[in-house]
Amino acid sequence: MISNRFSRIKRVLWEVLFANWGVALAKLIVGAASHSASLFADGIHSLADGASNVVGLIGVTIAAHPADEDHPYGHRKFETLSAQVISVMLLLVCYEILRSSFERVRGQQIPEVTWISFTVMGVTIMINTVVTIYERWQGKKLQSDLLLADALHTRTDILVSFSVIGSLIAARAGIPHIDSIIAIGIALYIGGNAIWMLWQTSDVLADKIVIDIKEIERVVMQIPGVEACHEIRNRGRKDDVHIDLHILVADTLSVEEAHHKSFVIEEKLKQRFPGVTDVIVHIEPISHKHELP
Repeated sequence: MISNRFSRIKRVLWEVLFANWGVALAKLIVGAASHSASLFADGIHSLADGASNVVGLIGVTIAAHPADEDHPYGHRKFETLSAQVISVMLLLVCYEILRSSFERVRGQQIPEVTWISFTVMGVTIMINTVVTIYERWQGKKLQSDLLLADALHTRTDILVSFSVIGSLIAARAGIPHIDSIIAIGIALYIGGNAIWMLWQTSDVLADKIVIDIKEIERVVMQIPGVEACHEIRNRGRKDDVHIDLHILVADTLSVEEAHHKSFVIEEKLKQRFPGVTDVIVHIEPISHKHELP
C-alpha cells in the first residue's frame, strides 16, 4: 500500500514536471524576445517549479524505501526534507529575479508588448489552473504534503501570471517601468511562500506534535481497564505519526492481559487517527500512581 502511494505520487510529479517546463520554455522565449522583465521572471519561476518537481521525485524515491537497521522509523521524512530543499531553491530564485529587475530599472529597458505575450500568458494560466486543481486533488487523496505544497506553489503562478498581464498592459499604456516594479513584487511573493514552506516543514523535522494530546488521552481513557494515561508524546508527518504513552492498569492484570490491552489501544488510535503508523504503550501498575510527578 505504501509503495503504491509513492508510485502514484511520482507519477503526478512527472506529469506536473512536463507541464511546468513546457510553460517555462514558452515564457522565457517570449520574455527574452520582448524584453519583458516580469514575463521573464515568471518564466524563471515556472522553470523553478520544474526543478522542484525533480527534487520531489528524488525525495519521494528515497522516502519509499522501507525501514532498515540504520533507519528503524523508515525514510518518509525525506519527502518533507525535499520540500525544504524546494523552499531554499525558491529563495535563490527570488534573489535572482530581484537582481535582474533592479538591473533593468537602471538600464531603462522598455518591454516590447505583442499579441504573442498575451497569448502565452493566457495559455499558461489555463495550464497552471488545471495542474493546480489536479495536483491538489491528488495531494489530498494520497495525503502527500509534498504534492499539496507543490500545488500551492503552482497556484501562486496563476496569481503571478495575472500580475504579468497587468504589467504588459501598463507597458502598452506608456508606463513601462511598472514592468520591473511588478517583477520585484513577484520576487517578494515567491520569497514569502518559500519562507512559509520552510516554517511548515521545519515543524515535522523538529518533531512538533501532530495530534492534540488531549484527543489521544480521550481515546485511551475510553478503553475498559485503563485507570490513567500520562506522558503522551507524538511526532512525525500527518501520514506517518508515531505515538508513545504510559497507562496505569490494575496490579492484578496478567502479562497476557496487559499485552492485549496495549494491542487494543494501538488499534483504537489507528482507527481514530488514520495517519498513525506506530504506537508504543508503556504499562504500569496502578499502585505506582503515587510515583508520578
